[in-house]
Amino acid sequence: MAIENVSDTARWVAVYRAMETARPDAIFRDPYADRLAGEKGREIVEGMKYGRRMAWAMIVRTAVMDELIMERVKQQGIDTVLNLAAGLDTRAWRLPLPASLRWFDVDLQPMTDYKAGLMRDVTPVCQYEAIGADLTNAAVRDALFSQIGNASTKMLVITEGLLIYLTQEEVESLAKALHGIRSARWWITDIASPLLLEWMRKSWGKSVDLANAPFKFGPADSAAFFGALGWKEIRFLSQVEEARRLKREMRGIWMWRLLSLLMSRKRREAGRRMSAILLLERNG
Repeated sequence: MAIENVSDTARWVAVYRAMETARPDAIFRDPYADRLAGEKGREIVEGMKYGRRMAWAMIVRTAVMDELIMERVKQQGIDTVLNLAAGLDTRAWRLPLPASLRWFDVDLQPMTDYKAGLMRDVTPVCQYEAIGADLTNAAVRDALFSQIGNASTKMLVITEGLLIYLTQEEVESLAKALHGIRSARWWITDIASPLLLEWMRKSWGKSVDLANAPFKFGPADSAAFFGALGWKEIRFLSQVEEARRLKREMRGIWMWRLLSLLMSRKRREAGRRMSAILLLERNG
């Protein structure tokens, strides 16, 4: 696999968005995904075990997060979006966002520069700013959060494809820092369970470890974990269930459903909760 560092995972996901966009029945369209993924992104997917077969999970994640973002913007009057580890996300260009919305994409400087270069001929639909910053540097992170937070009234935070690469201590630190932003009202993130983490390590662990991007974080009880850090889980959207709703289920799902009839209720629930998109609300 051609993954050399954690930023390359953004190219991998961009390929999946391009695959969905090419479908006549696409559930979202990202006309910029293919250019951003580039040849390297396509090489990564082709070299991965289950590379194309697992596209459904990233496609469903993108579609569900799109829905949650637009829901918060329309219903809650969000004035600022803080997109952390934004990678090659293009929502500031492709979603029907208000022109007055402030959208901040934050990622490592090389990734920020790469995306800026390829998107220079396209105008965002809202007030967009890209910020190059290392979020593992607490001092840099906190200064950035303070600056953006003080100029915001209602902020939505997004961490898509980020938490799984952090340690539990790093996620706790991030959650506390986000709670320290008084204007941060909601937080959308994806989450893996310990069961999924184990499967991903077995399937892709060696390749991502070589790129210094090992899979680390997968809490057994996401509601309890984030609840202790000031964030109430108000929506838990199982990716298995959302895939069925959106008609983007993984290949062979019928077999899993058949086998699940023989499983205990506890094991079926563990399967349902393997991966999810969470909507968290500030608590206090």
